[in-house]
Amino acid sequence: MTQVSNWFERKFDFSFPADLRPDLCIRLRGTPARLEEIVRGTPRERMVAAPVNKWSAQEHAGHLLSLESLWLARVEDYIADRGQLTVADLTNRPTFEARYNDRDLGEILADFRKARLDMVNRLASLNPALFGRVLPHPRLKTPMRLVDHLFFAAEHDDHHLAIIWEMIRG
Repeated sequence: MTQVSNWFERKFDFSFPADLRPDLCIRLRGTPARLEEIVRGTPRERMVAAPVNKWSAQEHAGHLLSLESLWLARVEDYIADRGQLTVADLTNRPTFEARYNDRDLGEILADFRKARLDMVNRLASLNPALFGRVLPHPRLKTPMRLVDHLFFAAEHDDHHLAIIWEMIRG
């Protein structure tokens, strides 16, 4: 039984100031390194072992990679002022279809690092005033600033890192 809270039951407080943008960008930039450190030296058998009807630690790592396209699409939603954030596939079909347990962990980690750095570099190119732009989040039904989206993505990262840590460290 996991001690990590259910992601879909989490509540978020977005009352912090938009000037936390640099802190959140560096937190997001550091996720690949934290993931690599957590899984370093873990035997493949442990990484791909999955509880019944649950993802393995390696699939959780792959899920972080799968969501990079969503996070970047939402950044682009703010830039284009599209009116609502891109809707997530709550069935996590891309994660299941990617068959991450059949892939090399090093490849997953490298792809995640590249995708995350692409997003962080995109964020660095933006006018700081854009981080206060508000769009509604489709699932949470709440207005979110771009800086809130970064916090949400960072919290999602930490949620899966905690699960991975719990799975491989027991």
